[in-house]
Amino acid sequence: MNTTNSENISFWYDPDKRSIVYQIGAAFLFAFVAWYLVSNTMANLENQNIATGFGFLEKEAAFEIGESMIEYSAADRYSRALSVGFLNTLLVSFIGILLTVILGTFLGIARLSKNWLINKCAAGYIELFQDIPILLQLFFWYAFFYEMLPSPKQAVNPFEGLFLCNRGLIFGIPAAHPVYKYMVAAVFLAAILIFFIKRWAKKRQDATGKIFPIVKVSILLLLGFPFICWLVGGSPTEMNVPALKGFNFKGGLAISPEFAALLLGLVLYTAAFVAEVVRAGIQSVSKGQTEAAMAIGLKPGQVLNLIVLPQALRVIIPPLTSQMLNLTKNSSLAVAIGYPDFVSVAGTAINQTGQAIEGVMLIMIVYLFFSLSTSAFMNWYNKKMKLVER
Repeated sequence: MNTTNSENISFWYDPDKRSIVYQIGAAFLFAFVAWYLVSNTMANLENQNIATGFGFLEKEAAFEIGESMIEYSAADRYSRALSVGFLNTLLVSFIGILLTVILGTFLGIARLSKNWLINKCAAGYIELFQDIPILLQLFFWYAFFYEMLPSPKQAVNPFEGLFLCNRGLIFGIPAAHPVYKYMVAAVFLAAILIFFIKRWAKKRQDATGKIFPIVKVSILLLLGFPFICWLVGGSPTEMNVPALKGFNFKGGLAISPEFAALLLGLVLYTAAFVAEVVRAGIQSVSKGQTEAAMAIGLKPGQVLNLIVLPQALRVIIPPLTSQMLNLTKNSSLAVAIGYPDFVSVAGTAINQTGQAIEGVMLIMIVYLFFSLSTSAFMNWYNKKMKLVER
């Protein structure tokens, strides 16, 4: 056998070199398939006289959107209409995640309660809401607001300034005043200050063993700074109270039935799964560590904060991230109950312009952005909370 044949045989029997050849071949195959699909699609679109590209974003949308966090009218462009849908999806996802984590944590702890009634109620909630499909729950809450609640003239008014009817939840808010902007800035300032105080308290505890009351100080700062701004700004107390005028309420802040139904459905459904994640995380911590902590005199709150949670979080965070992503993706079901989220607005744009490929691509990009940003934050938090072994 000559030297050349020996080198060829040795090359193909080397798994590292062989894998490189396979990867190059797979890359060429993928490029060929992508080129074929794109060229074939473009040719078919051209034969059907269908325009391509994102130029339609600069055209007039010519349709109204029921709910918007920014000013919008039918005369605005498609790009602004899609921005409205993006912000609506972001709003319901953000509020939904916060409420889901709170409710799910409470239910997970209640599931471990030694009280028979609390334990069984939590277990019943989890079984019930996990077994009912999310879409069916959305239809139920939507029907609840529109079919079971009275009209605005017979609205439920438990106390002054609060109304509940088939137009949603309407309640009074403080009237516009310049001091409220400074109060919001004071909250952000307090949050930054709390961050540095927490770092200082941790270093102090590691060095001396003394525990700083960070929770009490944080609450004091978050409430105290805005309150001082309110006092300095003249202590405004005027309220913007809703009042029935004609067939609807004017003034105050209104939460639409569509938004309320979507938020309730997403939170109640996802919280059932988060509860099981929290329960499993807490149960993953050995009971011996809890007993040892109580034996040295730690209070129940200190045991939970210093012993149980730091170890349980490393089990809780990965599946919790998945549930957050599920909630965000499930928000696309809003189109079934008429809430103008991004999928709903993009669907309307596709129907009017025929730009299906571009519209679907925008939907993919937006939800990919939500997924990657949520995962990046949770991965950062998971890395921050992981136990450092020595």
